[in-house]
Amino acid sequence: MKVIRIIMAAVAIIFTLLLAIVTPVAWVGLLILVFGLYQTSQKRKGRRTFSRKPGWVITIGILVAIIGAFAAPTEQMDKENKVASAKAEKEADLQAKKEKEKKDKEEAEEKKAKEEEKKKLAEEKKLAEEKEAKEKAKAEKMKEQQTLAEKFGLEEVLVTRVVDGDTVELKDGRKVRFIGVNTPESTTRTEEYGKEASNYTTEKLEGKKVWLQKDVSETDRYNRSLRLIWLEIPKDDMKEEEIRTKMFNADLVLNGYAEPSTYNPDVKYSEYFVKFAREARENETGLWAYGENGTTKGDLDPKEEKKTTTAAATAKSSSNSSSSTSSASSTTAETPVASPQKEYYQNCTELRKVYPDGVDSDHPAYASKHDRDKDGWACER
Repeated sequence: MKVIRIIMAAVAIIFTLLLAIVTPVAWVGLLILVFGLYQTSQKRKGRRTFSRKPGWVITIGILVAIIGAFAAPTEQMDKENKVASAKAEKEADLQAKKEKEKKDKEEAEEKKAKEEEKKKLAEEKKLAEEKEAKEKAKAEKMKEQQTLAEKFGLEEVLVTRVVDGDTVELKDGRKVRFIGVNTPESTTRTEEYGKEASNYTTEKLEGKKVWLQKDVSETDRYNRSLRLIWLEIPKDDMKEEEIRTKMFNADLVLNGYAEPSTYNPDVKYSEYFVKFAREARENETGLWAYGENGTTKGDLDPKEEKKTTTAAATAKSSSNSSSSTSSASSTTAETPVASPQKEYYQNCTELRKVYPDGVDSDHPAYASKHDRDKDGWACER
C-alpha cells in the first residue's frame, strides 16, 4: 500500500512538473502538490499539520497545475493572436501606405506627363507663332525691299567676274563700269595700287548678288553699262549714312581704292564722292599714301593746263627770235627767250610715253607725286 502511494505521488509530481514546463502557472500547482505531500507525511508521523486533510491540498495542487496548463495556451494564443493581428495590421498599414505612395506617384507622374504635354503643346504653339511671325516679317521685309527697289530703280544681279577695281561682269554677260569713281589700272597697264583695288573688289563682289542703280547714262563708249553698285537696298538713297555703308562706289573711295571721277551727266553722287575722297586723302588711306594726287586720274587732281612739249616751247622761242630779228633795225633791245611752260602728266605711265627714262627736278614735267623715292628724279626706271 505504501509503495502504491509513493508511485502515485511520483506520478503526480512528474505530471505536474510536465505541466509546469508548458506554462509557468503550473509551477504554483506543483508547489501546492509538494506542500500537500509534505503535510501528509507529517500527519502520518503524528505531527501537527496545516490542514487536517492534506489529501485535499494535493488535489488542489494537481487541479491548479491542470487549470494553469490549459489556461496558459489560451493566453499564449491570445498573445500570439494579438501579435499576429498587430503584425497583420502593421503589414496592412504598410501595404496601404505602399499602395497610397504608388497611387500618389502614379498620379504625380500622370500630372507631370499632362503638364509636360501641355508645356510641349504651348512650346509648339509658341514656335509656330514665332515661325509665322518671322515668315510674316520676312514677307513684309521682302515687300518693303521690292517697293524700295522699284522706287530707286534698283536691279538685282549676280556678279560672276571682276575685270578690275571699277569694272565687273554679270551672270547675263553684261559688263558694268562703276559711276563716279576711278580705280588705278590693273589690266592692259598697271598703276600703283591697281592690283590692291582689283583684289578688294573681287573679295567684296565676286559671286555675290548686288543691286544696280542707273543715274542718267545707259552705257559708255565701250558699251559697258554705267551703274552705281548697292550692296544692300537703301531706305533713302540720298542719305549720307546709307551711301557710306551700303554703296560700293562710295566704299571704294572711303577706303582709298578709288578716286572720284565725275563725267556729266552722271553727277548724282559726285559731291559725296569728292567729300569721301578728301577724308581718305587726309588720312593717307590706300592710294593716297603715295601722294596728295593719288595714283590715277581723279577730281582732286590739279587742274591741267594744255600739255606743251619742250620742242614746242623751243619752236615758239625761235619764232619769237625771228620776229625780234626782223624788227632789229628799229630797236636795239633784245627780246628775252620764253621760259618753258610747266607740263602735267597724270601718272608715270603717261609721262614715260614722252620721257621714257623719266625727268629730273628741273624739268618742266617734274612733279613731286611722281618722285616716290624723293631722289630728285621722277618716274625713273
